[in-house]
Amino acid sequence: MPKLSHVAAGLLCAASLAGAPASAQVDVSTFTKPDSFTDIEISPTGEFYAATVPLGDRTGLVVLRRADNAVTARFALGKDTHIDDFEWVADDRLLLGMAEAFGSDDEPSPTGEIYVVDADGKNIKNLVGFRVEGNGAGTRIQGRTQEDVAAYLIDTLPDDPNTVLIEVWPFHDDPYTRVETLDVRTGRRRPVTRAPVQRAEFTVDHARQVRFARGIGADNASMLYHRSGDDAEWQLVNDQSKTGRVEHPIGFAADNRTAYLLVEDRQGTDKVVAFDTQSGGRRPLLQHEKVDPFTILYTLGEQDIPVGAQFIGDKVEQQFFDDASAEARLYKMLQAAFAGQAVYVTSTTRDGKLALVQVTSGTNPGDFYLFDVATKKAGYLLSRREWIDPEQMGEVRPVSFKARDGLPLHGYLTLPPGSDGKDLPLVVNPHGGPFGVFDTPHFDEEAQMLARAGYAVLKVNFRGSGNYGRAFHEAGAKQWGKAMQDDLTDATRWAAEQGIADPKRICLYGGSYGAYASLMGVAREPDLYRCAVGYVGVYDLDMMVREDSGDSRAGSVFARQWVGEAGSLADVSPNRLADRITVPVFLAAGGEDRVAPVAHTKRMEKALRKAGVPVETLYYPNEGHGFYTEEHRAEYYGKLLAFLARHIGGAAPK
Repeated sequence: MPKLSHVAAGLLCAASLAGAPASAQVDVSTFTKPDSFTDIEISPTGEFYAATVPLGDRTGLVVLRRADNAVTARFALGKDTHIDDFEWVADDRLLLGMAEAFGSDDEPSPTGEIYVVDADGKNIKNLVGFRVEGNGAGTRIQGRTQEDVAAYLIDTLPDDPNTVLIEVWPFHDDPYTRVETLDVRTGRRRPVTRAPVQRAEFTVDHARQVRFARGIGADNASMLYHRSGDDAEWQLVNDQSKTGRVEHPIGFAADNRTAYLLVEDRQGTDKVVAFDTQSGGRRPLLQHEKVDPFTILYTLGEQDIPVGAQFIGDKVEQQFFDDASAEARLYKMLQAAFAGQAVYVTSTTRDGKLALVQVTSGTNPGDFYLFDVATKKAGYLLSRREWIDPEQMGEVRPVSFKARDGLPLHGYLTLPPGSDGKDLPLVVNPHGGPFGVFDTPHFDEEAQMLARAGYAVLKVNFRGSGNYGRAFHEAGAKQWGKAMQDDLTDATRWAAEQGIADPKRICLYGGSYGAYASLMGVAREPDLYRCAVGYVGVYDLDMMVREDSGDSRAGSVFARQWVGEAGSLADVSPNRLADRITVPVFLAAGGEDRVAPVAHTKRMEKALRKAGVPVETLYYPNEGHGFYTEEHRAEYYGKLLAFLARHIGGAAPK
């Protein structure tokens, strides 16, 4: 039987590119070429695999029969449309959730459309969403009707292969959501319950009773409601405005009495607690000293019962409620087998006998193995990027230090292959977001491309980032261009003091918020950096806040709470500080960017030119928040490497 990876390569016409050692030139295509697959799941019986496939400006789905790896189905929609999520809802039928994006770095926004398709590619239907063909007015038992709602899967109802539970969001700024059943063959829907609070998400127990609703109250405060069953009234069990806590339900114990909550408060990192739904008592179960739970781990097989959590800090770790559980023993065995890498069980068959295991690291974009739980044998299936040789990638090291006010900061340093990590040209690469987003030690193609060109790459989880507790997150509120920027400055100076960076060869480069921070960095610290690169960035905060405030009430409250009042942000807007910038700048943007409209970059360019700052630009009218088209990506990264090579040294593009 041929390897699944070979089938994938043929299916996607993916030409393998061997990783080359660091040299005078860098082949950017090695790093810009998209994954062969992103996510893959095994079907309930183990007969099929389903996987999402990047196809340039869209993401499709492919189904393969496990016995011979024959392709049985393909599915994709149009430009900028992505399969955001998929789930086996029957032995031979998949439910697909759709999303749209307008650039490779723009996180696709779910559209709330639900499609279904059989494993043989037949019976494709759009069941819910704005593209459904209308059949007239709906009734209490609704057929497929075009309507202004978004819908998302809650539960697959394994005992009924034709029915699922969905969460329905009316198209409204601050909607009251509801739960309905959905027939995945006909599209008919029946109402189950409505939320007691706006923008609510729901959680069901193992009897498929809707038990929790978590939504947003006044001032964007989280509110959690519980009820004992479908016939009971909702009761408020947590109001963030009163307790200071945010509580997210993550599942139930087998008895349906004990629920598990992920709890955020201002003391320490996030934790998992057991909540007695009858007495109201809460009992702590898991909490890491430094980082928040990254992924909740569940039992193998059909019944999804939380059993532990995975944490990502200096390394990937697992903690379990019971260290003697089958899942704890499995992860311990897998972690030992794949030492130095992160392992995660992505899906299992209904009986729990076969598991798909993903293995990743800072140098490995992702390998997938089929694990036989009984025999404890793992068989290689495929890699996300077969052409990447982990042995030829740059080492990724965790780093930590303190900011000027004593706040502990953490990040990751990627070094050129074979480097001793000393006296290197340095690229400081702040992440986007910025709030709640955070860098991890997982494979990063940009960092590895820059490392191949001879640069050390420093990524810092500055205050405001996620993963280090609520207090750390909230420390970034209204700190654009202030304490968040100081953290990046302190990180840069730390790298120079440690001898990692040549202090005369340091550049800032980032996208979105990272672009903002790069331009603010050279405005505030003109003697620290030799150049700056802003990719699809925001540079005028007054304009950004006005735009975000127009989206919804929640958006307006968030903008005021986390960025500031429009009209008061000139002092932290790089386009108003161009006369302080003395180093060369490279700006790139897409004309269809809805996250950071191109007007931001145009204003920044105009201000720099007026101030006499050397500035290079690259605009693509038909790109968005990040560049999709392979030719555009190749040109952009070629210009980026050439710009960096001129100003701080390093390899030129090939």
